[in-house]
Amino acid sequence: MTEFGVHPLPDLRAGVPTDEDGAGVKQMEPRGGANGDARDAGAHGESFIGPGPSGLLDDANRAIIEALQRDGRLPYGAIAEEVGLSEAAVRRRVQRLRDVGVIQIVGVTNPLELGFHRQAMVGIRVDGDVRVVAEKLSELHEVDYIVMCAGSFDLLVEIVCRDDDALFRLLNDSIRSVPGVRSTESFVYLKLSKQTYSWGSR
Repeated sequence: MTEFGVHPLPDLRAGVPTDEDGAGVKQMEPRGGANGDARDAGAHGESFIGPGPSGLLDDANRAIIEALQRDGRLPYGAIAEEVGLSEAAVRRRVQRLRDVGVIQIVGVTNPLELGFHRQAMVGIRVDGDVRVVAEKLSELHEVDYIVMCAGSFDLLVEIVCRDDDALFRLLNDSIRSVPGVRSTESFVYLKLSKQTYSWGSR
């Protein structure tokens, strides 16, 4: 089964693009031009610029993100009606959010249905620079998630494999051979209880 979801991304580029619409600089031009529908400036006439590292998280963009988190295939027209903007304004805003790395719109698949019958989280203890090890592990195509953390482990790495043999080879031949990996502990998934990307925006 494939679902479409939106993933807000924490790693944002420092720059905010600007163009004739003045993204991150001034209010959107109202629908139909200067004398048109003022909803393009936001439901309450708020500026397009907002708080947050990207400078794009105003009330309208937060509403757009939350709508797409519920259904990543939601038409721009439906989002426009929900957030009080024109369809063209929603389309521009979504593109800007994607351009600066605030969101991704991707197909979220069920690994079991695709023949990947083994998933696990691997806790890794590292000697030396954790960032170097994380970068090296990110090159493994079986790895879909890496986070640097505090606590018993320096890294948590989620992996998706076809079966136990593939998991063994990945751990033994690939992960443990990376320079700086001191030890690993594997937590094999038995059953997924919850997975969501609809945590909204703050």
